[in-house]
Amino acid sequence: MSVPATNRAPPQPLSGVGVDTGPKVKRKRGRLGIVSALTALLVLVAGAGSAAYVWVTTPSGSDLPARVAAGAPGGQLQPAQIPLVLEHAVVSAEDERFYVHHGLDTVGTARAVWDDASRRCACEGGSTLTQQLAKLVYYPDDSRLTRKLPSVAVAFKIEQRHSKSQIMADYLSLVPTGYGLVGARAASCAYFGHDLNSLSVPEAAELAGMLQGPSAYDPRLHPERARARRDYAIDRMLDNGYISAQEASTAKAAPLLTSGPGCHS
Repeated sequence: MSVPATNRAPPQPLSGVGVDTGPKVKRKRGRLGIVSALTALLVLVAGAGSAAYVWVTTPSGSDLPARVAAGAPGGQLQPAQIPLVLEHAVVSAEDERFYVHHGLDTVGTARAVWDDASRRCACEGGSTLTQQLAKLVYYPDDSRLTRKLPSVAVAFKIEQRHSKSQIMADYLSLVPTGYGLVGARAASCAYFGHDLNSLSVPEAAELAGMLQGPSAYDPRLHPERARARRDYAIDRMLDNGYISAQEASTAKAAPLLTSGPGCHS
């Protein structure tokens, strides 16, 4: 015969057994709270001090035009010499928020960190075009880690002094574009046989695609990688509304150009 269960209240913990809520514990918790608050304050102060030090000790960017002119093998490009199709291709492949950020793209940086962490590699740089320009001009020989914070500070300063169109032109004057090639003009002559003003959509995308890794995406040495990267740039141009679906399809069907007759002055 079954015995009906009795309705008994669950056992209650004995008051004061195993639970110390006396003055000693309260004082200990109070000290821990003070220590935590002081630690957080010190971290904030140190961070602010470091940021201020980096800002004060980095270049102002006022000498950027002179530095670009002196360092560009083919001469400094002017904004009027950059065709819109190339600008759109570079922005799509390298820095989609170029027109709206002020040197640091927090959204792109966060996405790059997430991609790197999830894929366990340093696949995404997260640097804006302005940061890349700062690295090329002011920190060409520094390691990626040591130049990160200074280049961010200089990028902010560059954005305050120079227009987006001039930043784009300066960047394309100095950026490596393959083994032995520096600048978009040299690349256009070497790969396509003409100057920038005649670039087609697939040519602009091919050139923009190789900027992330000039040696890895050099079409003369790694044509399949270069094609995949070019097609990525085309897809991003389509997504951003710079070209139509028909233009994207036609561009992807175009042959990859690896060598042209060069430009003749």
